[in-house]
Amino acid sequence: MDSDATGAAEPFRRVLRVRAQLVDPTTNEILDFCARDPIERVFLEEVARRSLGRFVGLLDGEELVGLCHVGVNAVPSGRGCAAFARDVVRASPRMLIGEAGAVGELWEEIRAKLPRPRQDRPRQPVFVIRESPEPGFTGLRAATFDDLELLLPACAAAHAEELGVDPMRRDPEGFRWRTRAQIEDGRSWIWEEDGLIRFKAEASAWTPSAVQLQQVWVDPPARRRGYATRALRDLLRDLLARVPAVCLFVRGENIAAIRLYETVGMKHVLDYRSVLL
Repeated sequence: MDSDATGAAEPFRRVLRVRAQLVDPTTNEILDFCARDPIERVFLEEVARRSLGRFVGLLDGEELVGLCHVGVNAVPSGRGCAAFARDVVRASPRMLIGEAGAVGELWEEIRAKLPRPRQDRPRQPVFVIRESPEPGFTGLRAATFDDLELLLPACAAAHAEELGVDPMRRDPEGFRWRTRAQIEDGRSWIWEEDGLIRFKAEASAWTPSAVQLQQVWVDPPARRRGYATRALRDLLRDLLARVPAVCLFVRGENIAAIRLYETVGMKHVLDYRSVLL
């Protein structure tokens, strides 16, 4: 926060605490907030640790009770999320996403000031697992740069299926860069045979407490053969040797995916909501 004519940012911050309790939270405040629910807040914790984007917080006394990451997507969490309305409207996000109650409170406050949503997905179950399943005995491995051209169309198809937007039309170079970065960061896994993807997945967030998976995908000709169940078991075993929990969320109508996650032992623990603008 910039200084003003009366002095530095910190005195102004204290005034906000007294008057409206809206603050620019410190990293330690954010991490303390996320530690209270490390599964629901896994994305918020990771972006705070990587110093990505902007946060606005809500204090009750000296405790952060609400938080919102404001950027291309707005990600609210906790109590009092309607207080973030002005910051979110100014950012004109493409999507609101997060715990269903927090998103609902924020959306009711700002819906008259933003475009009509393309889609509203009020019940997206979040699944978590903390105990390793049985091994799947697959060829799952970390993706390498040699896999990029095979992975790129699969990642784009999974993105389009999930969000209704083809990233290779909207931003092909940016999407290629992000897919490559996932591989470079060790956050992309693949099992392929003869150029056919039997299973692939990426990590969308990674903290000391949890890994959040995204874009679980099997090429259509390889579906309904049990490959996803076996490979996901192997991936979960690998990740649970490194972190206490693995989580993901899914569209409520995706019955096949929900059945897959339940089969490998994942449990439904809360719901997200996505409002796509």
